Amino acid sequence: MNKIDLAGRKAVVTGGARGIGYAIVERLLASGASCSLWDRDAARLEQAEKSLSAAGRVHTAVVDITRPESTQAAAEATFKHFGGIDILVNNAGIAGATRPLWEMTPTEWHEVIEVNLLGVFHCCHAIVPKMLPQKYGRIVNIASIAGKEGNPNASHYSASKAGVIALTKSLSKELAKSGILVNCVTPAVIQTEILDSVPQSHVDYMRSRIPMDRFGRKEEAAAMVAWLCSEDCSFSTGAVFDLSGGRATY
Repeated sequence: MNKIDLAGRKAVVTGGARGIGYAIVERLLASGASCSLWDRDAARLEQAEKSLSAAGRVHTAVVDITRPESTQAAAEATFKHFGGIDILVNNAGIAGATRPLWEMTPTEWHEVIEVNLLGVFHCCHAIVPKMLPQKYGRIVNIASIAGKEGNPNASHYSASKAGVIALTKSLSKELAKSGILVNCVTPAVIQTEILDSVPQSHVDYMRSRIPMDRFGRKEEAAAMVAWLCSEDCSFSTGAVFDLSGGRATY
């Protein structure tokens, strides 16, 4: 594993109790950062804190990213605990139902948008003001290749991730002279627990679209994110970094 220098940096990782988020936390800790894990699953957060505490400085917060008062409270608590926030990784997300748009209920559609897109807004809204006075920050949003291509039977997920890509580009321009860089990663399928909630037919479809004929690994996503969180990433902002095994078409 290549060592990326994040010594002294304080990071927030949403959805950090499992999956890609947990792998990102592991990589950031190994690079010297302190990490606050934000997740709505209190039990998994407790497990994660126990397993990660030996690797570095860890803080946790039970957060519902769909509620601005929850993200604001977590931002205040994290800032007070660490004395600052340098890095925000917006990783939390859900897949939702898998069926044609006209067969989904409005509630199913809204839930995915609220978590995957509005959640990113709420976290940025709470944390960017903490970064501005220090004239430094790194924000990495986890989008999806579905946001670029659109996956059938996943219109809500695809739309939410397309929104994350557009939010990334817009926010990066607003912050371009502030020292805060905003980028996003667009993975194809990464092997995580989220696949357990998706029908096998949809999983097979997504794998068939990947020229490498395999799913990505959490560690591969974490490695890319770690670089984007570092000072070595200094002239990339508003960029979309594919992690697709060759699937990306633009």
